[in-house]
Amino acid sequence: MQKILSLSAVAGLVMLSATTHANSLGGLAFSGSTPHSAAMTVKDDFTITGKAELMQLKAINEDGTVNAIVEIPTGTSAKWEVSKEDPKAVYWEYKNGQPRVVNYLGYPGNYGAIPGTALPKELGGDGDPLDVIVLGQAVPRGEVVKVRVIGVLKMLDDGEQDDKLIAVLAKDSPFAHIGSMAQLNEEYAGVSRIVDLWFANYKGPDGGMESQGFEDTESARKVLNAAAAHFEAAG
Repeated sequence: MQKILSLSAVAGLVMLSATTHANSLGGLAFSGSTPHSAAMTVKDDFTITGKAELMQLKAINEDGTVNAIVEIPTGTSAKWEVSKEDPKAVYWEYKNGQPRVVNYLGYPGNYGAIPGTALPKELGGDGDPLDVIVLGQAVPRGEVVKVRVIGVLKMLDDGEQDDKLIAVLAKDSPFAHIGSMAQLNEEYAGVSRIVDLWFANYKGPDGGMESQGFEDTESARKVLNAAAAHFEAAG
């Protein structure tokens, strides 16, 4: 009986600790359960930081794969992003005075940014690094992974172009061998439809998101190459 009571007491302390942590994050305890890259350290509840300047990493590797910085792992909802103030950090975005959480199902893939890219408005971008969603199992936040770009989802956000590159993990993933949207649709029926529906609806019925459909690898590489060239020219 004494042993059972001790275990119960320990469980109670764990729950109390979790509750305290949750309260410090505005009740959003689930974010603390998301692993981060081993190359980064926790600065505080809202920031992880590493040694490399993330946006100075090259976009395209010699083997043709592309580097992607994971900001939001598959299945999670806390809205983290690469910091504009600290080039070595990824932070939890604030909105209306609170850490931002997507009020929808968790992301259907690893969401992040392509380093070494910046797409200007005249080319359909917003001047920020290219957005990418990487299909496959969850990758720790802040991890830089090699991916293969297979397409682009053309989106409008309140009337402004806000395209999302579609990619797959280059290795150790069920999608690693996929090279195009056509192959994805043939071998994994419904996946592209899930991604399309998710982005069209994750901001709610009045969120201003409008899908214009997918374009394949050639179009995606044009966007990527233009963004990489613009970043290099601006630097």
